[in-house]
Amino acid sequence: MQITDIRIRKSERNGKIKAVASVTFDNEFVVHDIKVLEGAKGLFIAMPSRKTSDGEYRDIAHPIKTELRDSMQSAILEKYRNEIGDSEE
Repeated sequence: MQITDIRIRKSERNGKIKAVASVTFDNEFVVHDIKVLEGAKGLFIAMPSRKTSDGEYRDIAHPIKTELRDSMQSAILEKYRNEIGDSEE
């Protein structure tokens, strides 16, 4: 599965969420609402999630293999830095 498009929308709110990404795979499948977050160790991504009735957050979609997650994170953060100009990590 190859990433064929990434779209970044900068967050207008101040806080940990820096942007939201949509990622297209093989020009056939898209995942919306992947968050770009600022953490203690730099930028990272969080998969789209939903709050359950007991207040816990659960991912709606997520990669099963670490390699795909790492590939997605690298590609999304590179696109974020190129478009937003944020060099922090």
